[in-house]
Amino acid sequence: MKRLILLCLFVIGLSATLFHFVNFQGLAVQGEFQTIVIDFREDIPKDKLQQDLNAIAQQFQVTPQLDNKFSAKDNVYIIKGDKTRLKELKRSLFAKDTEFVEPNYIYKIPKLGEVAREAEFLQNSDGEDSKPRTGDAPNDPLYVKQWHMHNINVEGAWKLTKGKGITVAVIDTGVSKVRDLVETNFVKGYDFVNDREEATDDNGHGTHVAGTIAQATNNGYGVVGIAYEANLMPLKVLSDYGGGTIADIAEAIRFAADNNADVINMSLGGGGESKLMQDAIEYAHNKGVVIIAAAGNESENGSAYPARYPHVIGVSALGPDGIKAPYSNYGAGVDISAPGGSDAGKVLQETIDLDNKGEETFLGLQGTSMASPHVAGVAALIKASGVKNPDEILGVLQNSARKIPEDSLNYYGAGQLNAEAAVKEATKGQINFQDFFRWLRDNGYLNPRFWIDGGAYALIPKILMVIGSYLLAWFLRVYFPFSWSWTLATGLLFGSSGLFPLKGFYIFDLPQWPFRVLGSSIPELGNAIQGTNAFNPLFASVLIPLGLLGLLLGHPKLKWFAIGSSIGMAACLGVSSITDPAVWGLGTTILSRIFLVVNALLCFGLAHFVVTNEEKTV
Repeated sequence: MKRLILLCLFVIGLSATLFHFVNFQGLAVQGEFQTIVIDFREDIPKDKLQQDLNAIAQQFQVTPQLDNKFSAKDNVYIIKGDKTRLKELKRSLFAKDTEFVEPNYIYKIPKLGEVAREAEFLQNSDGEDSKPRTGDAPNDPLYVKQWHMHNINVEGAWKLTKGKGITVAVIDTGVSKVRDLVETNFVKGYDFVNDREEATDDNGHGTHVAGTIAQATNNGYGVVGIAYEANLMPLKVLSDYGGGTIADIAEAIRFAADNNADVINMSLGGGGESKLMQDAIEYAHNKGVVIIAAAGNESENGSAYPARYPHVIGVSALGPDGIKAPYSNYGAGVDISAPGGSDAGKVLQETIDLDNKGEETFLGLQGTSMASPHVAGVAALIKASGVKNPDEILGVLQNSARKIPEDSLNYYGAGQLNAEAAVKEATKGQINFQDFFRWLRDNGYLNPRFWIDGGAYALIPKILMVIGSYLLAWFLRVYFPFSWSWTLATGLLFGSSGLFPLKGFYIFDLPQWPFRVLGSSIPELGNAIQGTNAFNPLFASVLIPLGLLGLLLGHPKLKWFAIGSSIGMAACLGVSSITDPAVWGLGTTILSRIFLVVNALLCFGLAHFVVTNEEKTV
């Protein structure tokens, strides 16, 4: 009896918990719709498709229509209807010819964006909140007011990449080319609301979002964007009131994937799970597109769709204090958090202000709509750094985020967005142009005096050694003809100079001795690992080529490597006896010079002897 009572209490408690959880998931399972999506199978014959369309028209007194000009290839049709009609359609005879029939849910700009459109008409950067500009800071005058850009350490990321070559699709209310987007690169987009190519903004939301991603930067005007050398693809799916259907949004996702978008940002959301949209997201993900969406502004446990779908990076919002914004959704579907603003400080970008006749203005907005494009911009930087796979990009974002240890309700996902750490994580182990240029500069190779006086190594003596070895080989070939081969050339190179440009090479924290070994000639191998200049007398003697010839003389091709090495060592030791005669135990005295000259002559004499005998043998 006691066990039965405990079991009943457990069931009651579990039921209450589940009811509480489901109650918080209301946004995820319910949604507004006025039309129905019918997705016919793509393999259905055209005549059978037409029969089904006619049957629908007769039975339900409606006219099925393609949503837009791109819908035909996917056989996606729209009809007017409510929940009752939806049930009837699913039970109808032609349902077997469809992949699915579902509500054409309406997704919207998260509602906070509509009530928090507080314009901050900022014409210059003067004010108490201005911060001193550092030497590396951009010259945009209002950058000092963009706390959200400083919060993600964007300047550190710009030292490595600015997103060049990456295309970010902005699926929103469209994008208008305001003054601070004139220098931004745009690629062809589409207006799915009005079924036309020009996707201009009649709301202001999409332009603001696009500005966070790629507002022109270092142009002496306005504000900055994160990946300001990236391309923007404007895709309008939301009307002037900020709402749009999943049919339009799903088609926009496919359009972006088919037109080489690298990243998709969706600062929109709503209730109701859609197979049509989930298929579109899967399609784009399989084509390598990174998809990011706002978690929603209802302060509820669980993100809105599309942030809840698999393969979508859901973003919650932070205020200027670095804490979850009061309005932001949290919990399931949140993968990372980013600046979204609050009443204490909004996200500032240039956009259009419909309250002021569509004039261009710098507008402060708050919402997860503002947080999502921060992640999209950083994803573009990561992809420009060489990480291509969407799942790997998510891993870079999560691994580089600032961790929040106490986060039992998943306010922050993997943590808080950090652009600088993300790009460094993406480029770990890579050598990019900036690194190589910096290495050249730091080692003095860009200083003309380096090429005259020498720097990490003496350049002119090395060139003389290479030239000298080829001249000695040419001399022998004239008087004792033999065929030139790649083995002989390789021996000349390694005997005289080695791959000497590698000697001063440096890659991050890797040990330098492998580069010193590869950059050393055979006589220098005895001191390569230690990194000293003085010759080891064993390696700088005729004993090395003598040993090589003893090993390789019987091989018809490799023996020429030994001969070339002997000639190259003669050139190396001869030049070194003049330019740098240091030998272990002998210093740089006349004895060391004599030692090097004698061994140079012996090396050349050994090569001469072998070549002479080779000619007699032939």
